[in-house]
Amino acid sequence: MSDKLHLWMRAESRPSERRAPLVPEDAALLVSQGIQVTVEESAQRAFALDDYISAGCHTAPPGAWDEAPAEAHILGLKELPSDCASLTHRHIYFGHAYKGQSGACELLGRFTAGGGTLLDLEYLTADTGQRLAAFGYWAGYVGAALAVLHRRRRLETPLRPTDLGTLDALLTEPGTTGSALVVGALGRSGRGACDALERAGFTPTRWDMAETADLDRAALLDHDILVNTVLMSRPAPPFLTGQDLDGPRRLSLVADVTCDVTSACNVLPVYTELTDWERPVRRLRDGDRPADLVAIDNLPSLLPVEASRAFSAELRPLLAGLSGADPVWARCRDAFATAVAGTGKSDDSAPHEGKEYTNAR
Repeated sequence: MSDKLHLWMRAESRPSERRAPLVPEDAALLVSQGIQVTVEESAQRAFALDDYISAGCHTAPPGAWDEAPAEAHILGLKELPSDCASLTHRHIYFGHAYKGQSGACELLGRFTAGGGTLLDLEYLTADTGQRLAAFGYWAGYVGAALAVLHRRRRLETPLRPTDLGTLDALLTEPGTTGSALVVGALGRSGRGACDALERAGFTPTRWDMAETADLDRAALLDHDILVNTVLMSRPAPPFLTGQDLDGPRRLSLVADVTCDVTSACNVLPVYTELTDWERPVRRLRDGDRPADLVAIDNLPSLLPVEASRAFSAELRPLLAGLSGADPVWARCRDAFATAVAGTGKSDDSAPHEGKEYTNAR
């Protein structure tokens, strides 16, 4: 077994995922530090394989991570393929398995069966609980942008990856505005959502912990658009319920950036299925007061280049510390151990800012 740190970036199995956790420029910096980087081929990744080769990376076929050297850390973003019953490596990605989400027990069981470890990117935090690498800003930006375009009846489906200039050109076209509320407005996702709304001519109402501690439900329902960017670390009273949608309201569109739908910590229990690129909007209520939902769990992949570069810049210096005793990665390992001990139902291990919540992805 080699003592040299080896990072293996896998190809994403989700067809709509075009982001990369490590972009070629940052891969080159890691290689210059003596770290071996292997990149799997991918036809859908927004960055060319040749650019990684120029950065000094090795290459491998898609899905070859299962046969990677035992010491390799397998780096990705979204879910692993389900055809491997036991996971032997140390995997770095967003597992979404520590709060009792659907499939959490099965995923953790695969790691237990193979002796592997999940170093969940969501739990890559400072000692204060603040996340150190996140896609939050661009998740909020895209989520709010889709809400605006749907409200203006300019949302073309299926969704396609684009660039920031093209998206901003759509947002700045003249069109309907209205009132919009962003919950979690002080976090990364909330700031992104507010910036997109302002770009489109809205003046968003901004709520954070102070406003949700004693939530004014009537005021919430008196907005046209609700953008939720709050990721709860433990169960809490919901912000919106089905009963609210059945009563008097102005609210006609919910954009849930958090997408915590299968967790007990979900603060928007008004839907049971995510939306996706093929069908980004789902009707929650029909009739003379319709209500629609946007709840896509990989929003930043619609701006894959901008989102990847921002995330990679935060992640790259942390990856360089993987081989040492960095407390950041120790906290990741502890979160995994706690989740396994609690069969994937541990709430207390979740990262949080302040007393209640952090901001989404």
